[in-house]
Amino acid sequence: MSFCFLALLLLCVETRSLVRVSLLCFLPQYWIVQILSSHKVFINYQNTIRMKVSTTPRGSLIVFEGCDRSGKTTQCAKLVESLQAQGEEVKLMKFPDRTTTIGTLINNYLQMSQELDDRVVHLLFSANRWEAIESMKKTLKAGTTLIVDRYAFSGIAYSAAKGLDLEWCRSPDIGLIKPDKVIYLSVNEQIMSERANYGNERYEKIDFQKRVHNIFLQLQEPYWQNVSADGSIDVIHKEINTIVSETIRDSKVKPLLKLWTDGEIL
Repeated sequence: MSFCFLALLLLCVETRSLVRVSLLCFLPQYWIVQILSSHKVFINYQNTIRMKVSTTPRGSLIVFEGCDRSGKTTQCAKLVESLQAQGEEVKLMKFPDRTTTIGTLINNYLQMSQELDDRVVHLLFSANRWEAIESMKKTLKAGTTLIVDRYAFSGIAYSAAKGLDLEWCRSPDIGLIKPDKVIYLSVNEQIMSERANYGNERYEKIDFQKRVHNIFLQLQEPYWQNVSADGSIDVIHKEINTIVSETIRDSKVKPLLKLWTDGEIL
């Protein structure tokens, strides 16, 4: 029996086509046994491949959010160091990425050396995240955990705090990679204002930061974890490390999902 004919018959069996009934009726019993045996091997092979793909461990996407000077950068660095010591593959990212062409425009704006329309600024921040998406996908699928200092939620909170429509602010980031965990660092405004270099950048004003905090509260979902950043660095780190270690363990075989929309990241 030719390979092409066998392939056709297997297709009939696989698709449960009515044609298979008429075909099988005219075949010798030996051929029927061979066809069904080949079909069983084929299906077992398919299932094995699917199982291997679905159980390939991936990295976790851990995002840190919070108002300015809440300790995100410090805690991100400590977490990366701790996870590496535990044998985890981990990489640190920060948004905005000021090293790209888009990031340079954002940096000039934040340093108050350039003025831009609020809508333009918001879209630049979003574009800065989108230009990193392929690299992030590749890293996560390779099994490396990403610790990200700010993400889409900051972009929305800061723009909405300036008076832009919340849903308009959300829309450019729909479809980004959904975090496995968002660590939200909340800090007393007095402590925040007393931290080093506070006030050097455009948004570092107490009244504005209050509005940002309120928007963050509106954005929170079940995968967020609030952590008080009023305590000592080591105490905060210990709490975060426990949360993240559990998240990494639980998300290894889960699919990567899209942010604010149905579907997996392919």
